Parts: sequence; structure tokens; C-alpha cells
Amino acid sequence: MVKNKTTETSKSVDEFINAVPDKIKRADSVRIIELLKKQTGLQPKMWGPAIVGFGSYHYKYDSGHEGDMPLVGFSPRSTAIVFYFCGNFEKKKELLQQLGKHREGKGCVYIKKLEDINIPVLEMMISNSIKQAQMLYPGKSPKN
Repeated sequence: MVKNKTTETSKSVDEFINAVPDKIKRADSVRIIELLKKQTGLQPKMWGPAIVGFGSYHYKYDSGHEGDMPLVGFSPRSTAIVFYFCGNFEKKKELLQQLGKHREGKGCVYIKKLEDINIPVLEMMISNSIKQAQMLYPGKSPKN
């Protein structure tokens, strides 16, 4: 069975964020951490070398593949800030239309900077994504 590359680590979130070279992404990352701490009531943890996650849930697919993932997370990458969400959460399409400037991936949303998006819409997306993860994978979530 394939082992997940993205697992919770004991690395410092502060050290990771302070090492972000782009000062706007670094400042936005600090704001995102505060927003996610307030919204989730959880402390940030590093997942793999570059994802800041909050809480966790255990998933198991029909294929037998299973693992742990953060309830919600983000990563300040060189080209964009990436938000990691749980699949097709409630009102996803509608909320993405209201979010502002972004690109989509399978389970992620890419933005350039926070000032490009509608923060209350982002907060609703986070809330709906967490609810979806807790509904699909009850039991272990949230954990910190």
C-alpha cells in the first residue's frame, strides 16, 4: 500500500511562515492562520514540508487506501496561496463564483493574495468543507 507523503509533522509553523520569501504571502499567511485558528478553535500544525493544517480526519476509500488529512489547510507556494478543502462541500460552486480571483484544482483553490478575494465567502467555504469532512469521515475529527 502506498504511504501518504502528507502527514502531520512536528516542524514549526512559525519557522515555516517566517521563511516565506514573498512579504505579501508571508503577511497573508499570518492572517490566514489567525482566521483559521478563530474559525476552527484549533492550533496550526505542519503537514509535510509545506502545508499548514488545522485538525485532522481519517479517511478510507473503497479501494482500501486510507490515511489522515487536515480538516482544512493552506500552503503559501511560490506562485499562489493554496487552500485545501474536502471535496464537494455544500454550495461549493456558488461560493466559488462569489470568492473573487482564484483558480481551482480538484480539492484546492489557488489565490494570489487575500486582497483579491471575499474573506466572508472564504470563511463559509472553510466551514462547509469542515462539515463535509466530518460528515463523510465521522469519529476522529476534529483533532489537534
